[in-house]
Parts: sequence; structure tokens; C-alpha cells
Amino acid sequence: MVHMTQAPARRRDGRRQHDREIVALAVPAFGALVAEPLFLLADTAIVGHLGTAQLAGLGVASALLMTAVSVFVFLAYATTAAVARRVGAGDLQAAIRQGMDGIWLALCLGAAVVAVALPTAPHLVSLFGASEAAAPYATTYLRISVLGIPAMLVVLAATGVLRGLQDTKTPLYVAIAGFVANGVLNVGLVYGADLGIAGSAWGTVIAQCGMAAVYLVVVLRGARKHGASLRPDAAGIRASAQAGVPLLVRTLSLRAILMIATAVAARLGDADIAAHQIILSLWSLLAFALDAIAIAGQAIIGRYLGAGDAQGARDACRRMVEWGIAVGVVLGVLVVLTRPVFLPLFSSDPAVMDVALPALVIVALSQPISGIVFVLDGVLMGAGDGPYLAWAMLLTLAVFTPAALLVPVMGGGLTALWATMTLMMTVRMLTLWLRARSGRWIVTGATR
Repeated sequence: MVHMTQAPARRRDGRRQHDREIVALAVPAFGALVAEPLFLLADTAIVGHLGTAQLAGLGVASALLMTAVSVFVFLAYATTAAVARRVGAGDLQAAIRQGMDGIWLALCLGAAVVAVALPTAPHLVSLFGASEAAAPYATTYLRISVLGIPAMLVVLAATGVLRGLQDTKTPLYVAIAGFVANGVLNVGLVYGADLGIAGSAWGTVIAQCGMAAVYLVVVLRGARKHGASLRPDAAGIRASAQAGVPLLVRTLSLRAILMIATAVAARLGDADIAAHQIILSLWSLLAFALDAIAIAGQAIIGRYLGAGDAQGARDACRRMVEWGIAVGVVLGVLVVLTRPVFLPLFSSDPAVMDVALPALVIVALSQPISGIVFVLDGVLMGAGDGPYLAWAMLLTLAVFTPAALLVPVMGGGLTALWATMTLMMTVRMLTLWLRARSGRWIVTGATR
């Protein structure tokens, strides 16, 4: 009888422990994720008062910069998983050494991006269809801002290091400080120094370099404390790059899906593309909340596997999926309840409202599915299961593309397009669930 009562108690204690870990990592991670887009929001608000051409130029340049950052986000993901494994194995020196390899890789990639983007900036701006009035401003902003790319990539890699060390609070503090510094510098340089859009770009670059410097100080202190080498190691950098390639494929496939969806929406008409942009912005905002749990999953799963605790990894995975479903349900309900308030903030056009309202219902209903997808994505990243994630996303792209392209052919509207987006998330859920259920992702040890 004692044993029968002890087992449920142990399960409850285990769930509480997982809950505490998830909350402790996910809440600060959510804050940091939300803080980063505020950089662009602050730039937009400040530059917007300079004129329409300047704002249009900022829009083009920012799209290029955000594409670059999203492509290299694997620096954070791969580093988190690798460092967390070493932490679980109890080897903090190797954990920080692994993180330094990721930071050196970020510097190498950043230098390559600067070398390519500086001379080709006018051509890139033209490729994105900037008008004659906006193109000079876009080129100016891009040429200056690209100098901050190495710092941006160092921030990504160093964020991964700290997440792997089970620290998501420091990235939150750095993100908040960076946002404040960015706003102050932008106002001072744009209006105080009368530098115009160039001042906005320089303010952002300075803020990004400051953030990278803070991260490097934190990592260097850890390296000195644990006796980790700071020198670049060719084999380690190459291993970090190899671990990142599958995640790069995954990210590019996802970007392709979003681009195809936008291209299809543009075919449907002006009201549809306008409504699509509003819904996509909301969808991205909801993704931040779910991605915070995924980040917690990367750190926690990597640590359990590094410690050789396969059962702990399974239990943590199960609990995080429950969290993902619960948060998805809450977000879905909020979307339904706030539809009448949310849409008028972005458009007063009745045609846009009519198109967007039913599509938002689809988004709301799909949130529990998204919750499972984000969590399992984080779990498999934390396990270092990048090759499977790459193949799964390529399969998802192959299913989504013909379904989306058929929407205008079959006379479907925006609601049908977002139904195909839900199909895409469902395919992702099935591929990730099958992998999680198989247990093949569970590979214990300091390295995979």
C-alpha cells in the first residue's frame, strides 16, 4: 500500500521539478525573444518621422538584415545543445570550450557576410524592388548596418552558450539593455547629430556591438574560471559548422514555406495580402511564446542526455509537450476573444477585416498543434538530432508547396491558404511525434 501511494507522489514531484525548470528557463527566454524585434520597432518609429522614402528604405534594408539573422539562428540552437550536453556530463571546461568554438564560427561567418554584402548592397536593394526614392536610403542603412552583422552573430552564439549553461536571465538583461541603448542612440544620432537614416543604422550597430561585448565578457570570465582555452580551434569550429548545417537546411526550408505563403497571398488580391501580413505578424508573435518553451527544451534535454539520464529526458519531453498543448490552447482562446480588438489596430478597411476574421479562426484552432511542434522541435534540437529535423522539414516543404499553389487555382481564399499552413504544421507535428515516440533521438553522453 505504501508503494502504491509513493509512486504517484514521485510522479507529482517529478512534474513539479520539470515545471520549475521550464518556467525558470522559458520566461526569461520569452522576454529576450520579444525584446529583439523591438529593435526594429524602435528604428521604424524613429525613422518614420524622417519621411516616407526613408521609412521605405528602412523596410527593404531591414528585410535583408532579418533574413540574414534568421538564416544564422542555428548558431544559437546548435551551441545550446552542445554546451548543455557538456554541462550534463559535469565538464564545464569542455562546455565553455564548445561555446567558444561557436563564437569563433560566428565571427568567421560574420566577416564573410560583411565581405559579400558591402560591395553588393545596391544590387541587393534593387533585387528587393526598392523604388528610386527609397533605394539610396536602403543602401545607406544596409551598408552601415551590415557592419554590425558579426556582433549580431556573436550575440546568437553567446546566447546559445548561456542557454546551454542553463542561464536565460543574462540574455534577457542584455536584450533589455540593448533595446534601451538602441533607442537612446537612435534618437541622439538621427535628430541630435542630424545624421538621418545613417544615424539610425549607426545607433543599432553600436548597440549590437555593446551587447556582443557584454556577452564576451561573461563567457571569458567563465573560461578563465574553468581554465578553458580561448584560442580558435579549427577542428572545433569545423565541428560546430557541421552540426549547424542540418539546422540551416531546416531554417531555409521554413523560410521557403513562409515566402511561398506570402507569394500565394499576393496572388489572391490586395485585401488578402494585407490581411495575410497582419495574420503572419500575429502568428510570429504567438511563435515567440511557444519558442520560449522550445528553448527551455533545448537546454534541459541536452543536460539530461549529457548526464546519461535517458528516463529523465523522456519525462522532461513528455512534460514539455503537455506545456506546449496547454499554452497553445490558451493562445488559441486569446486569438478568438481578441479578434474584434486586434484587427482594427492594423486596418480599418472592411474588405481586409472580412478576409482576416475567418482566417484568424484557423490560426486559433491550430495553436495546440503549434505548441506540440515547437516543443518537439526544441527537444530534438537539444538532443542534437539535426539531420532528422532537416529531412522532416524538407518533407514538410514538399507537402506544403503543391497544396499552397493549388489555393488560387481552386478558387480558394486566404482562409484556404491558412488551412494549408495548418496542414504544414500538422505534417511537422506528425514527423516530430513519430521521431519522439521512436526514442531514436535519445543518445546519451557528452557528445552525440
